[in-house]
Amino acid sequence: MRTLAIAAVALLAPFAVRAGATSAASPAPAPACAADAGWDDPSPPYHLHGDTWFVGTCGITALLVTSPQGHVLLDGGTAKGAALIEANIRAAGFRVEDVRYIVGSHEHFDHAGGIAALQKASGATVVAREPAAVVLESGRSGREDPQFAMLDAMAPVAGVRRIGDGEELSLGGWRLTAHATPGHSPGGTSWTWRSCENGACADIAYVDSLTAISDDEWRFSDHPDYVASLRRTLDAVAVLPCDILVTPHPSASDLWSRLGPGARQPLAQEGACRAYAGKARERLDKRLADEATTPPQR
Repeated sequence: MRTLAIAAVALLAPFAVRAGATSAASPAPAPACAADAGWDDPSPPYHLHGDTWFVGTCGITALLVTSPQGHVLLDGGTAKGAALIEANIRAAGFRVEDVRYIVGSHEHFDHAGGIAALQKASGATVVAREPAAVVLESGRSGREDPQFAMLDAMAPVAGVRRIGDGEELSLGGWRLTAHATPGHSPGGTSWTWRSCENGACADIAYVDSLTAISDDEWRFSDHPDYVASLRRTLDAVAVLPCDILVTPHPSASDLWSRLGPGARQPLAQEGACRAYAGKARERLDKRLADEATTPPQR
């Protein structure tokens, strides 16, 4: 496995709290997020595990992996949601200026629309696989994306650093592994890392969306190579190290039944990635079966 080792280039100002510790000023109690919450419905930050925090909204995930040498932010939400993510980073007791790297799940405006603003606020380097990097830098997807006609443009992101499948992003002792998981979008990427607290360690898997959806002009059955790529993604996701599964849309992995005031199930669940991939495979098969009985639009 190759390693993309990225060292911090400046000394950090003191953090408001030690990385991984709960904030001294805990956020006020908030109602549980609904499973069908809107993308920009506000959520307080939640301590996920070890030095990992949920800093997104009720409808869109953003994660912060913290260290004394700086932090990694996973996903940037919508253009409107960027301010909510920044506020959550501060509410959790960290400084957005200490975010050194921003990575993402896929290059759609609901998850990447806020990256440019968060890059500006933090001075962070954005890291992405090549297909996603091209879109982030231009602010617009191409027809190779099944959802092209449904996607809003985004503010362009400057100087995206490329990372490859299986490469690692390292910072402050953390090693986040990038996994190429195209299908929902060409640049889909999942991330895994090892998290420890109080002597207990867990593998966290931030797994990209796997749904086979498209605009009215795209038929998956007309693109067998793309379908084959998505099937390889499902195979790869099923075997990821995955004690704790988190997805870009919290509802896709029932996160609000496992985290926050509405939690009724354990955060860690055996076989979560395998089950997530299995459901996506069923949806893909149904989509292909539906297309087989529906004539293409001309």
